[in-house]
Amino acid sequence: MWLLDRPRSTISVFGVARNERLETKIAPALAEACRASKASGQAARVFSDFMWSTKDSWSRRRRVVAKAEWTTLGANPRFIVTSLKPERWAARALYEDLYCARGDMETRIKECQLDLYADRTSAHTMRANQLRLWFASFAYVLICALRRLGLAHTRLAEATCGTIRLKLLKIGAQVYSAAIWERPRIASFELLLNIKSLPHQICSRRWCGRSRSDEACKHGDSR
Repeated sequence: MWLLDRPRSTISVFGVARNERLETKIAPALAEACRASKASGQAARVFSDFMWSTKDSWSRRRRVVAKAEWTTLGANPRFIVTSLKPERWAARALYEDLYCARGDMETRIKECQLDLYADRTSAHTMRANQLRLWFASFAYVLICALRRLGLAHTRLAEATCGTIRLKLLKIGAQVYSAAIWERPRIASFELLLNIKSLPHQICSRRWCGRSRSDEACKHGDSR
């Protein structure tokens, strides 16, 4: 906890493991959350703010913010300790807007690492590994832009990069060719996206399994 004893210019917010003393401290808030959850049938949260100290490991009392949450599975309390003053950050805002943002950032890092394979840096040279990391970062930026701009108001608007990669970018299709035109039959996943229209004509010779004359391509094929 030495970071909490740093000068006032240092801001710190840490999670604290739950224990019997802390849970006893927020027992009234947990009871209130339990009543609210049973009344609504959904999870309920009650936040509390108090000064607290361990028996021997902390040098002084510190501010602790508690999330007394009751879900359909029962009690789910969480605790954080911070150097921020209540006048600057209220308990709920401190937990949901500041502390949980850290978890969201960690999720984004894991998303790039696991879904886009940013951790595949097993090349023999540092430059090659750096290039691999760049490629994964570029892919992450592109998929985030696709999610934000192209998939807004669809069921994939909040999907992870892995879900978008597997269910949209790798979607299966059949291409039927007749004369100089080719028509795709996209898998039914397009219904999930609420896509209003699909391209009716794809004019690319590389989609065709058989060769066509240059005259046919001249009239209908575009690249």
